[in-house]
Amino acid sequence: MAGKASIVFAHGLWADGSCFNKLIPALQAEGHQVSASQHGLDSLEGDVACVTRSIDHVPGPVVLVGHSYGGTLITKAGTHDRVGALVYIAALAPDEDETSQGQQDKFARTPVFEHIDVADGRIWLLESGLGDFCGDLPEAEQKLVLATGAVPVPDLFTQQVPGTAWRTKPSWYIVANDDRTVNPDLERAAAERMGAKTYAVDSSHVPMLSHPGLVLDVIRDAAKAVEA
Repeated sequence: MAGKASIVFAHGLWADGSCFNKLIPALQAEGHQVSASQHGLDSLEGDVACVTRSIDHVPGPVVLVGHSYGGTLITKAGTHDRVGALVYIAALAPDEDETSQGQQDKFARTPVFEHIDVADGRIWLLESGLGDFCGDLPEAEQKLVLATGAVPVPDLFTQQVPGTAWRTKPSWYIVANDDRTVNPDLERAAAERMGAKTYAVDSSHVPMLSHPGLVLDVIRDAAKAVEA
């Protein structure tokens, strides 16, 4: 495939597309078209459809980048015929017979789930959980993450739609060694299972905010692979 790869981002829970704001300007300056899916966390089917719309909106070969639950989304939406590579950031990556929750349940529960509130039909991250979600960011950035976070319906992680893109698409995986939201052991196992090119960083759950340079380099590597 010729030309610059486009980059499509998929956010997870308690974050929105703005969580990639340290990556997007650099990628745009390098000539990539970039789209950050702004899905509502209302249903897995709807969120996958939203990511797919972003894929359809950009040209050429596409690198899909998913953070956290966004990894589930790129696993499903990544079967799109123009997706050439998948980049997982501290992300879930359920197999065809797994749900997001089923993959998580195979590993120890993480501390962030002691700091959530189910209200108004949504699961909210409490301010007391910021340290477990993004504790290596400055306090002002942590508060910004909390203010802009998207909140899921309670059964989102038990929903299922078909598709396991990492079985047929080349994958890259960034393991966050200090993650207290997604278990780092899950991350390492997921990366190994998919045969991903794997990087590890001493980071909280949000390496795209705390270590953006590393994350950019991984995305660039994936883009070069699909542009070749």
